[in-house]
Amino acid sequence: MAIQPATSERRERATRKRLFTRTELERMEDAGIFHPDERIELIGGELFLKELPLKSPHATTISLCEAALRNVVKESCFIRSQLPLTLSERDEPIPDIAVVPGSIRDYEKHHPSTALLVVEVGGTTLRFDRQVKASLYAWADIPEYWIVNLVEGVVEVYREPAPMCRTPYGFGYLKTEIYRAGDQIVPLSLPDTSPIPVENLLPTSEG
Repeated sequence: MAIQPATSERRERATRKRLFTRTELERMEDAGIFHPDERIELIGGELFLKELPLKSPHATTISLCEAALRNVVKESCFIRSQLPLTLSERDEPIPDIAVVPGSIRDYEKHHPSTALLVVEVGGTTLRFDRQVKASLYAWADIPEYWIVNLVEGVVEVYREPAPMCRTPYGFGYLKTEIYRAGDQIVPLSLPDTSPIPVENLLPTSEG
């Protein structure tokens, strides 16, 4: 019997991805499907294993960023480290640092749905952080996004989210600035605070 050629519908069905929701992810976590030490990010309905800061430079950088931001955040917001942001039913990333509005007890029953500032530490994930996560955070109207780039030893600062073609979520940031050691950064949402020296955010360079 002759094999029937695949129709466009069959081809689409064959390549279609199984997308998940936050509710499904929570059920899988409650059922113990994942290892207790695994952190799962939900991005566009897909499940991604969050890179844990097993390497010392990554872990150190997260701690440095948290300490630097604690010196400048106001009482009207606070810092969450490696905890989820619920941006949509199919998007729940786990940023390394998020400065969110309100107080700790405001989120006893649900994760924050927005942030004033998100920080990711980029090493092996640098491309994903620049492309997918930058587009996601811009789509969620997060006004400022930092990537602490461990590869080049700089901090990439993204501001002014806006619609942008050819990006994963159809949004991106209009302004991108690179800050190096010797420079200082003032968070957009905290304009009256003291500037943060870039070297306070970066691990000590080798050599």
